[in-house]
Amino acid sequence: MSIDTVVLGASGYVGGELLRLINAHPEFRLTAAVSTSRNGQFISSVFPHLANNYADELFLGPDTWVDRIESGANLALFSAAPHGTSASIVAAALESTAQRNLNVHVVDSSADFRYGSAAQFESVYGIKHQAPELLGKFFCGVPEQVSDIGATHAGHPGCFATAVLLAAVPLAQSGLATSEMFVTAITGSTGSGRSPQAGTHHPERHNNLYAYKALSHRHVPEIESLITKACGREATVNFVPHSGPFARGIYVTLQARLAKETPAGEIAEVFQTYYGNSPFVRFVDDVPRLKDIVVSNYCHLGATVRERTVVVMCAIDNLVKGSAGGAVQWMNRLWSLPETSGLLSAPPAWT
Repeated sequence: MSIDTVVLGASGYVGGELLRLINAHPEFRLTAAVSTSRNGQFISSVFPHLANNYADELFLGPDTWVDRIESGANLALFSAAPHGTSASIVAAALESTAQRNLNVHVVDSSADFRYGSAAQFESVYGIKHQAPELLGKFFCGVPEQVSDIGATHAGHPGCFATAVLLAAVPLAQSGLATSEMFVTAITGSTGSGRSPQAGTHHPERHNNLYAYKALSHRHVPEIESLITKACGREATVNFVPHSGPFARGIYVTLQARLAKETPAGEIAEVFQTYYGNSPFVRFVDDVPRLKDIVVSNYCHLGATVRERTVVVMCAIDNLVKGSAGGAVQWMNRLWSLPETSGLLSAPPAWT
């Protein structure tokens, strides 16, 4: 089957990664890359590295892309629009697709569909939710931690949240550790998006490392709620994010107190069992390293134990596993395709 595929908000970093992954997908065919700010420009002018893949393709405006799709067709609709605006863009898109009787699944990469209620979203982001009527149609979680989607559309967790959840949920579910977790995470500059700002300005970021929003980052409520959703146990997450001097990747170090002394082998078995059927997650004997997973949809986990302290480490690419790749995983599942479709490229070492 060949599925029409549209990317909303396609001119940002996540949008660019979606375009790259869609080009390699055996079932998805790019029908439109939608961007209000880049409407009418060549995709290759914004993403020169995609020039060979989309040499003659233009970005389209939000009012014209739906005309490219035949009535009654199947549509994979990705949204890489910003937090706070994606919901309204998705709502308008779904209205347009309904008029053409399209069979559509949506995967949203913003925060707009990560919470079960508008009140939860508004309490974290401080802005009004633009499409609360759609919340019941979306499910949010890390693909490896959700067995039954139970919804038509999916919201992918944030990149920090994805990395922390991959490390935290198996440990929380096991009951081996207490419910309080201490997390340090370092992210690359692409995590701040394409628009220039002080935190991503090269002279400030290069050869630099600093914490920000310590114990107050807005991903914490999302992480805590998704831990409970994934394994039925509550957790308190003390989170300190850091800006790293590199472009891509997230490295998480999670520390927790064990209820009793537990051998390292038992901790390893917990993760190996939990992710035994997850092709993108690997528990490594040595410590995870960003260079082994950057520009891929893979996650590497590792752990070490001393007496009653456990440390779990996680490495992912923030733009792929933490966003665009995770979104493609969700879309594969929504269309009952193999979850690995279009995502099995080996990471380029030494990046």
